[in-house]
Amino acid sequence: MDTHNSNSPLEQQISQWRHYLRRRQAIHNVDIAELEDHLREQVSVLLNVGLTADEAFLVAVKRIGNLDELSREFAREHSDRLWKQLVLSSGSGPSRARTDTIVAFCLAVATALAIKAPALFGLQLREHGNVYARNLALFVLPLLTAYFVWKRRLATGAVFRLAIPFAAALVFANVYPFPKQASTEGLTALHLPIALWIVTGAAYAATRWRQVDGRMDFIRFSGELFIYYVLIALGGGVFMGFTAAIFRAIGVNVEPILESWIVPCGAAGAVIVASWLVEAKQSVIENMAPVLTRLFTPLFTVLLLMFLGTIVYTGRGVDIARNVLIAFDLLLVVVLGLLLYSISARDPEAPPNIFDGLQVVLVISALLADAVALSAIAARISEFGFTPNRVAALGENVILLVNLAWSAVLYIRFLRKRLAFTALERWQTSYLPVYAVWAAIVVIVFPPLFSYQ
Repeated sequence: MDTHNSNSPLEQQISQWRHYLRRRQAIHNVDIAELEDHLREQVSVLLNVGLTADEAFLVAVKRIGNLDELSREFAREHSDRLWKQLVLSSGSGPSRARTDTIVAFCLAVATALAIKAPALFGLQLREHGNVYARNLALFVLPLLTAYFVWKRRLATGAVFRLAIPFAAALVFANVYPFPKQASTEGLTALHLPIALWIVTGAAYAATRWRQVDGRMDFIRFSGELFIYYVLIALGGGVFMGFTAAIFRAIGVNVEPILESWIVPCGAAGAVIVASWLVEAKQSVIENMAPVLTRLFTPLFTVLLLMFLGTIVYTGRGVDIARNVLIAFDLLLVVVLGLLLYSISARDPEAPPNIFDGLQVVLVISALLADAVALSAIAARISEFGFTPNRVAALGENVILLVNLAWSAVLYIRFLRKRLAFTALERWQTSYLPVYAVWAAIVVIVFPPLFSYQ
């Protein structure tokens, strides 16, 4: 039998297995080729003793060492096949899973308490909300990074390199003399989490951060974390509603406790809990996130097309008021998020399909909308001069424009079968640090540049 015929059922099974490995944090991309060689050797031996190709493939995968947990996850996604009988009986390392749970929940408690640390210095949330806003990322992300440092068993040198940006962030978030309601203070609160999230990504991907697959895993993790966090937040909202109602029935007002303790502490600790859930239950959420992406991509495509059509029909420009501009930029960020997550969830070896064409329409629509916003910002600056908010918005929209423009070019070339899909993955993951660098510039340079306005 020709086991290397790309159209044979055996080769299709091996291709599916190889793609599954590439999507998993449990195994490094550099080891996949070696494992595939081992798999093919096992298959060849089993074929020679009389097994069919399908039986040989299934038994060979079962025999590969150190992949019990991975095999169990694959079996759950392919429960209609012999995998279920072959691998679900394997042990799953309960001791390691239990330790992981304990560490995650201890860090979640520490994160929940960290957000109350300023109160020890007399800084209450209600009176000093600006201090909490500037330091919000520093309450959560160092401990989330610590979770990944422990989970990935990072070396001391890597831990030190990760600690440097957090230490710098702590200084720049608190050393500047911001006056009340300063625009640069608000920009710091918005941009510091962006810069530090990329640092957290370096801890998540560990030694694979320089690889496309490692950064793509982090993009996938970010989308899954958002889904879990929203679900936890919705459940927490229901919980607090019932809590307030039942205590109100006996004449006790617990709303001050909910507002000062439960909401801030729960919101902070839930980030660690949600991250733990993504790591522990990854195979479940991977079925949910692509569905949500496919649901909302058409909706946002129609929204942007209607928006652009309305501009052309009415001849009206974009209102450059601050709140409108923030909402508009958030819309573009959501569109970029849909693009990133659809790329991360897609099989790079699959041929172009209708959904890819829809993605191109979405990207081009977002590109045109971004160009409209840029023209409005430029007109506002030429008329009223530079302000921190306008310059920050200008920079962010230029960065988005470059990202979307080259994404459109690469996607169109992929649809025309002139480029591999991996080129689009490489572009998106390589562009991530650009957002972090710009966010750091806004946090460090803007306050003194604009006299802390």
